[in-house]
Amino acid sequence: MGSDWVGSRSLLAFSFAGQGAQTPGMGRGWQGEDGWELVEQASAVSGRDVARLLTSAGADELRLTRNAQLAILTMGLVMDAALRRVGLPPAVCVGHSVGEYAALISAGALTFEDGIRLVVERAEAMQAADEENPGTMSALVGLDDDDAQGACGRADGDVWVANYNAPGRTVVAGAVGAVRAAEGAAVELGAARVVPLEVGGAYHTRFMAPARPRLRDALARTPFHTLQVPVVANVDARSHWSAPEWPALLSAQLCSPVRWSQSIRRLVSMDVDTIVQLGPSVALGRLVKRSAPGVRVLTVREPADIDVVLALALGGLEELDALGELSERLHMTERLVVSPTTGVYRATPASGVFTTGGEILAEGDVVGMVGDEPVASPFAGWLMGLLASEGQRVRKGQPIAWLRLL
Repeated sequence: MGSDWVGSRSLLAFSFAGQGAQTPGMGRGWQGEDGWELVEQASAVSGRDVARLLTSAGADELRLTRNAQLAILTMGLVMDAALRRVGLPPAVCVGHSVGEYAALISAGALTFEDGIRLVVERAEAMQAADEENPGTMSALVGLDDDDAQGACGRADGDVWVANYNAPGRTVVAGAVGAVRAAEGAAVELGAARVVPLEVGGAYHTRFMAPARPRLRDALARTPFHTLQVPVVANVDARSHWSAPEWPALLSAQLCSPVRWSQSIRRLVSMDVDTIVQLGPSVALGRLVKRSAPGVRVLTVREPADIDVVLALALGGLEELDALGELSERLHMTERLVVSPTTGVYRATPASGVFTTGGEILAEGDVVGMVGDEPVASPFAGWLMGLLASEGQRVRKGQPIAWLRLL
């Protein structure tokens, strides 16, 4: 199951944003929408007011590592839940830095609650590391990877490449003086410009080493489950199916560069032709286009974007003029049957025949079981297909079947 090959058909990937993508008020438009209940759950698990972080916290407050990571993780998972409830699960996931935790939750490797707890521990540990080893980061524009490494070498100090984001887009991190020296060296080597980043630490470098013991302890206490879809890892840009591999990968990620450009190219090698970017910033989507110009990038920032993604993913529409008509038809005539609880899905004798769609369901008909709970359809209609497979771990509210109303 460790192979990067997952099939010959086109695939849909979910990409989750990381720290730095957060913006003040990024959750306001999602209040009351499908998936917002996850914000309340995140608050209960973390002991923090996550709704306030997403709706009213200012830029300075959100910039703090302990706030930024929890907020951007929860925001990505709200978007993930909204997409799944219209019947769009991913075939593969990837996430930038803390976004990798969202990818693992989406893929079923972590429960939502365990993922929140892990990120709280990670963020607190990294905040403490920031204070122990003050540092900064800077983006180098128009310089290839080798010259970015060369700029760090010329600086002759504690500075390293932290993100390989896209061709001509790298980020260096380390001690403030060394980063400034690397910026100067980068200009001498041909960088078009350098952009100092407003961050509180040198992430994905050895400056984060003090955070590893606390994160390792948290990882050791956390159960990892069989993945429903593979996740491409930051540290090696390879897809991983095996749950036991992930604690070491997440520990290594703290002090290793994010190989984002390589990860996007890995998705292309896996036949991915559409990447859905989940997060309040379009920056990662732009980086994807630089790394894989032929891949279609769809961005979810607001609830209205769900309809656009749904129309393009299901209908393959290149023109959005027909979106209004298609969206209205989908909402008027089609419904999703969702799981009443979290657990492992199994087909009942009756639902076992529902493999190709086309059967008529009456209101109350059962389309399977999740744990001991029956998944009963609240609608009567034609069964167009199942969205869960035998033995798959699903979350409460996750779509199980797709109906066209009678």
